[in-house]
Amino acid sequence: MTPRLHPFWATVLLGAFLGALVAPGAVMLAGLDREIPQGENRELATRPARPSTWATLRAFPGAASRYFEDHFGLRARLVRWQAMLRLRMFGVSASPDVIVGRDGWLFYAGDGAAEDMASAVPFTRAELEAWRTTLEHTHDWMESHGIEYVFVLAPDKHAVYPELLPASVRRVGAETRTDALVRYLGDHSTVPVLDLRQALNAAKSRERIYHRTDTHWNDRGAFAASQALLRLLAPRLEAPMLERGAFVARSAAVPGFDLAGMLGMAGATTEVDLQLVPRVARRARIVEPARPDARLMDARIVTEQDAPGRPRAVVFRDSFGSALIPFLSEEFSRAVYLWQYNVDPDVVMAERPDVVIQEWVGRRLSTLPPYDPFAARSGEPGR
Repeated sequence: MTPRLHPFWATVLLGAFLGALVAPGAVMLAGLDREIPQGENRELATRPARPSTWATLRAFPGAASRYFEDHFGLRARLVRWQAMLRLRMFGVSASPDVIVGRDGWLFYAGDGAAEDMASAVPFTRAELEAWRTTLEHTHDWMESHGIEYVFVLAPDKHAVYPELLPASVRRVGAETRTDALVRYLGDHSTVPVLDLRQALNAAKSRERIYHRTDTHWNDRGAFAASQALLRLLAPRLEAPMLERGAFVARSAAVPGFDLAGMLGMAGATTEVDLQLVPRVARRARIVEPARPDARLMDARIVTEQDAPGRPRAVVFRDSFGSALIPFLSEEFSRAVYLWQYNVDPDVVMAERPDVVIQEWVGRRLSTLPPYDPFAARSGEPGR
């Protein structure tokens, strides 16, 4: 005899099921859910306008569906709850771009990072040659204008903490693209290339230098990276570099950073942020933009200080360059930081810097080919 559910419990179960179906729409229509979704690394769908033509009327159902999928009531909470359940009960990431590592560490897998972890896509000889010629053209053009140029490779967190990756991540290639590029340039070029892995591995032996829930280095890692870069540029600097003793080491419990946010768990996790706080006020001040992002993720940032004898700099960088800004800016009378990988000769000519830094995170070697703005004409800005 097949057991049957008691009518009372069947009614309760049916009511709960219908309530779960109706609640998100009802909460959305009533405007009761004020929590803003965070950390999905994409633009959420906007409310569709009232259709006024046949074409917009045909497109309206799809646009309305996308808007509802991004904004239905309780969405942020439900996303967070399912991410917490999958992570804490099963150790599984709710995002294909986030890898759950050992001891609560999270790693970024997007933008070529997964391929870089596995050394899955080696450089071809033609690709390495393209890098060599691009960097040499850039270096030669800078040198012809009396500008010091350095190409900087910033390592991803997985390159510094491979032991914290899960056992499921395995290398299939003999070397990473960073390994191959540094080796090839060392054998075939004299362009100054700074591979920061050595400096960061040395710093790692003393303290944690990357965030657990973020793809980026923390203040301690950024300081070690900036010191390695400034030591390379020491002949151009007019004053001794700031030493570690100029800062107070502090730690603060903060909400989880970008990778936790990508899981929808920024507010549900905490991170011990290892900070460096200057003992005296910083000399350099941000003059652009008027209201900079708290983590200095703006597309253009300009710093200045009243030190006319110090050199000027232009820095082409990605998100890893943001944490370098407070440290590098102390060494330059004016520094312009542009969030872009490729060198822009027009900006360089307008700024007339003494130093140009081009910073490039290692994983992007798997997804972005170099652009050579100086290939068209020798000694003049290219197309």
